[in-house]
Amino acid sequence: MAEIEREAMEYDVVIVGAGPAGLSAAIRLKQLDSDLEVVVLEKGSEVGAHILSGAVLDPCGLDALIPDWKEKGAPLNVPVKEDNFLMLGEAGQVRIPNFPMPPLMNNHGNYIVSMGNVCRWMAEQAEALGVEIFPGMACSELVYGDNGEVKGVIAGEFGKNPDGTPGPAYEPGMELHGKYVFLGEGVRGSLSKEVIAKYGLSDGKEPQKYGIGMKEIWEIDPAKHKEGTVTHTMGWPLGKNAGGGSFIYHLDNNQVYVGFVVHLNYKNPHLFPYMEFQRFKHHPMVAELLKGGKRVAYGARAITEGGWQSLPKLVAPGVALLGCAAGMVNVPRIKGNHNAMLSGKAAAEAAYEAIKANRAGDELAAYEAEVRNGAIGEDLKKVRNVKPMWSKWGLTASLMLGGLDMWTNTFGFSFFGTLGHGKNDAEATEEASKHQPIDYPKPDGVLSFDRLTNVSFSMTNHEESQPCHLRLGNQDTPIKVNLPKFAEPAQRYCPAGVYEVVEKDGQPEFVINFQNCVHCKTCDIKDPSQNITWTTPQGGDGPNYPNM
Repeated sequence: MAEIEREAMEYDVVIVGAGPAGLSAAIRLKQLDSDLEVVVLEKGSEVGAHILSGAVLDPCGLDALIPDWKEKGAPLNVPVKEDNFLMLGEAGQVRIPNFPMPPLMNNHGNYIVSMGNVCRWMAEQAEALGVEIFPGMACSELVYGDNGEVKGVIAGEFGKNPDGTPGPAYEPGMELHGKYVFLGEGVRGSLSKEVIAKYGLSDGKEPQKYGIGMKEIWEIDPAKHKEGTVTHTMGWPLGKNAGGGSFIYHLDNNQVYVGFVVHLNYKNPHLFPYMEFQRFKHHPMVAELLKGGKRVAYGARAITEGGWQSLPKLVAPGVALLGCAAGMVNVPRIKGNHNAMLSGKAAAEAAYEAIKANRAGDELAAYEAEVRNGAIGEDLKKVRNVKPMWSKWGLTASLMLGGLDMWTNTFGFSFFGTLGHGKNDAEATEEASKHQPIDYPKPDGVLSFDRLTNVSFSMTNHEESQPCHLRLGNQDTPIKVNLPKFAEPAQRYCPAGVYEVVEKDGQPEFVINFQNCVHCKTCDIKDPSQNITWTTPQGGDGPNYPNM
């Protein structure tokens, strides 16, 4: 096929992803120099369409970036008033008192927010400063310079046939070049994954770890609504099958965020994270809260959980990884948005100084130093052992020893040093023959729902004539390897019902319903054969989250 010719546009900084990290970087660049040419490219149909987060927001990132955010109308309207930690059994719960917990676990001063709406507001602030933001522009490829540096991206390619060839309405997209390219794609971004592999940015680091987070928004009986209440639970229904837990956040307008996180290092391939979430809602406490209410939205997204020891090198020639593209979530706090904002601000400051000194396409070492030695590094170092403790020794031990470790880290030392994670999450999956299948109750359609019904509440849509964006390395692996060895767990770990094994002419066949994909990236992470690669579909496709 002849080489595709594309127009090119030149910028000072090209930013991929209009999440909290990318928008913070754009805002800070323009605050420092209004003449800088800055562009933000977002694959969602609008800013916020692909943003899914808990979220209780620590405003420290916003304080640093836009100190007068209250006066400017930032949508942080529900301060946390009450903080509950519960250990669930099947029929009841025990409250874990707040007083023994380290100060960093306190949610006082934080806000229950829709991060989608926060990002929409941040985009308004960025555009007022002169930032160009293009939603519906998926960045499908990196552009490399003559010296091996990242010099830009290809964005806005539309109209390919299912086999990948240009269709009748094909648009080749554009090359957007920058002196520096910032990748703020979020967890397991496809371009970030390429950069990490190409430049060996994870060499010498612990493997990255992940969880799958699923979330529903419910409108509940006003009599049961307690605005500003934050509840986290652990224990049932996961038990010893997997690490994880839930969150229940009461925001305004009688709405509640109900979420569930399953750590993806679980061993039993029969585990069905989505059904664990649905079962959780039948716990007496949760069922009573939701009784008489209605679910109004659903979504799912992977979460980085590796923390400090899994943080890759953040820079390579011409490119920097921001926020969750690198993995900056504080796992016990279940918070990463503040660090994403701080990382965007730090990357912008490093790029501004470099451009001022007539540099381009080199490594922004000042950004790396600021993340590791500044507020983000301090935040992640304090909690670095909680996740590996949970993985190695289970929930109870990690609660006690992790709590002790966080307390001592408050004073700058740890009895445990820095623990390793060991295997990545795909390698953690054991053969099906070593485990019992799990019998899950059928969803009742009132509190619990089947996947396809719930996916309809994510407003997900993909143009069906485009190539499948979920690529198999080997077409035979799902049926010849994963099915006999692991009972093909893609049927279960996907929270959107993308993957099925069906019978055709008396033989099993692997089917990919890519139209259902909510872009969570779990398949790219958990497939035991590492045979599935998530790539961007054409721009604007995917979920259209309203208030996630």
